[in-house]
Amino acid sequence: MKVLIMCGGKGTRLREETAIKPKPMVEIGGRPILWHIMSIYARFGFKDFILPLGYKGEVIKQYFHDYTIRNTDFSVDLKTGQLTPYPNQVEDWRVTLCDTGQDTLKGARIKRVARHIDTDRFMVTYGDGVADIDLNKLIDFHKASRTIGTFTGVRMPSRFGTVRTDAEGNILSWEEKPVLHEYINCGFFVFKREFLDYLSEDEDCDLEKEPLQRLAAEGQLSMYPHPGQWQCMDTLRDSLLLNELWNSGQAFWA
Repeated sequence: MKVLIMCGGKGTRLREETAIKPKPMVEIGGRPILWHIMSIYARFGFKDFILPLGYKGEVIKQYFHDYTIRNTDFSVDLKTGQLTPYPNQVEDWRVTLCDTGQDTLKGARIKRVARHIDTDRFMVTYGDGVADIDLNKLIDFHKASRTIGTFTGVRMPSRFGTVRTDAEGNILSWEEKPVLHEYINCGFFVFKREFLDYLSEDEDCDLEKEPLQRLAAEGQLSMYPHPGQWQCMDTLRDSLLLNELWNSGQAFWA
């Protein structure tokens, strides 16, 4: 099953890093978050990746072009310039990199790489979030649901404490950063190939709007409730948190 990782956004809320690189290339523990996401999939045997590129996509292209040299020992023949790497040190991944436009929204990016999707089902996730997700359970859930699309939902803790009062303002309860009852979409999608028919190459085709709303209205969208942890890298604060988890040996996704 092919895995699409969305890599085209501008990451404007992380401008401290994304002024010079696309958000999927912001590092956790010396590796781009993109590498961490790919590693999640690779652990379950999914190693064929498609990366729809946009903002500063050349940085991602250069990273994978130079990947073997960056990450292996190698010998070089100084006369001919021929390199002989020692490939056992490199992951056995296949990565397809596709320019999909600077301002293209996510639905259109998926449609523009459709020619590379040659399987009955494919997976999609965002290029800025990691989780301790069991992908086999997600796929089993998707197949059992018999829907065209499945997304992963998580319950997030509130950033703030909550207070409940009566009409006179007397405090009835006080909870510090409770887990919210509502689910949010954290990505980690599975789609049947026919979902591509719901998409357009028009750059304003946004995945979370008309396509997914239409699936939901038709009863063709299901949610896998992830019971574990998830964290996105949306802001500098998120980046610092993820690096702190990695450096302290508490990287739940690893």
